[in-house]
Amino acid sequence: MRRLMIRIKNRIQNSTIQGKLITVFITTSLIILTVNMFMYFNVNTMVNQLEQVYYGNIRLNELVDTLEDMHVSLTDYLNTKTSDSINDYYRYEQDYTNLIGNTSSEITNNSMKIMERNIRTMSEEYLKLANQAIEAKRGRNVEKYKVRYESASKLYNYINIYIYSLNNEQFKNNSFNYKVLAESLQYIETTNIIIMIVVTLFSVILIIMVTRTITNPLKVLASTANQVAKGNFDIELLKVYSNDEVGVVSTAFNKMVLSIQIYIEKLKDGMNKERKMEEKQLLMQNHLKDAQLKYLQAQINPHFLFNTLNAGAQLAMMEGADKTYEYVQHVADFFRYNVRKNNDIVTLEEELELIDNYIYILNVRFSGKIHYKKNIENEYLKAHVPSMILQPIVENSINYGIRNIDWQGLIELSVYGKDNNVCISIKDNGVGMSQELIDKIINSKLRTDDLSANSNGVGLDNVIGRLRLLYDKKDVLKIISEGENKGTEVLIVIPCDKVYQV
Repeated sequence: MRRLMIRIKNRIQNSTIQGKLITVFITTSLIILTVNMFMYFNVNTMVNQLEQVYYGNIRLNELVDTLEDMHVSLTDYLNTKTSDSINDYYRYEQDYTNLIGNTSSEITNNSMKIMERNIRTMSEEYLKLANQAIEAKRGRNVEKYKVRYESASKLYNYINIYIYSLNNEQFKNNSFNYKVLAESLQYIETTNIIIMIVVTLFSVILIIMVTRTITNPLKVLASTANQVAKGNFDIELLKVYSNDEVGVVSTAFNKMVLSIQIYIEKLKDGMNKERKMEEKQLLMQNHLKDAQLKYLQAQINPHFLFNTLNAGAQLAMMEGADKTYEYVQHVADFFRYNVRKNNDIVTLEEELELIDNYIYILNVRFSGKIHYKKNIENEYLKAHVPSMILQPIVENSINYGIRNIDWQGLIELSVYGKDNNVCISIKDNGVGMSQELIDKIINSKLRTDDLSANSNGVGLDNVIGRLRLLYDKKDVLKIISEGENKGTEVLIVIPCDKVYQV
């Protein structure tokens, strides 16, 4: 039974919606038709039984009536001897003979059958005596037809008594049968009502089961489709239980969702790769920027190293050991700074100490010809700046500004605040610069032949490049000169917020 139910369930699931509806319609129709046929058969059987109940009484009543008419016709003929009466007699005799022929002649123990057989026997004897009386009447044998008529009349009374008794007996029996039939009809009616209720409930349950296999997947499909319409593609795929139209649509919907999920994953993967490439490209730019800074700083050291060591050798030959020690100590401090701070951000105070050592070394070299003056606002000493930005400027001021002048040269270094900027000024009173040369330096268009043979003029260009890279500000360095022999001022202007962020 369980296997049969499983097979039916699988067959329903694999059917189309049209097939399911047709199956439900045919099944319920067959059940209702069977029940109606059962009810019709039972009712028809009951009706036939009822007809049989009353048919016996009707037949006996017809028998009594025909016998009475026949006996009246016989009596009338024997009294009047008219042709009408004899014709009536023969017509009723024929009817009565036919009715008697339908009675039972079976030998049995059934009392009513025995009575029918007796009625039949007495009727045959009655007809025989009646015909003999008619024959005697026609032969004018008065004595004989009276005897036969009297005998026939006695049988007529007996027959009526038997028929009445049989009719009464049948009525009693039919009353009992009618009661049984009535109870049977009531039972059948109740049974039919129960069967109809059961069939109706079964049909409703069957329809609900079938429609659920259609509507439930549709409800789940509609709910999931709404989530997808709202942009939620991270959903659980639909479970497909059937191969009908809903199952086909659900399968297609799952394929669509999978395709969208795969497309989104590919899109996310592509965006991640693009983001990583952008990060990698930015990192490479930073590395390139750092390499450029290192390269610019590396260009400063070799040239200066040669001149410094040459001056130290001359001092050692000209003076005693104390000054040589002091000189060498300053040189050591200078190179220690280069080695230690070559790649770092330093404080402005450290940069100023480097300039002090540098000026000291140069004054040893040039016998104190370089005059140096500082005007520092101490609140900016802790400001952070790139290392080695002031030394190349001071070096250029000495080499190109004051070395070959006829008057006393002066290097003036100032640090002050202005308009939320930190300003670092290196000013000399030397030969000054033309605007053309200033433009070349600022725009990085200075050629090699514009520089003197013993200069390291490339250092100022490097400083400008480093400041612009770090602060991302084109006018971070300005060169100001009023003309020939009127000195030059190199002014570094750094916004305070960037000074303290680097």
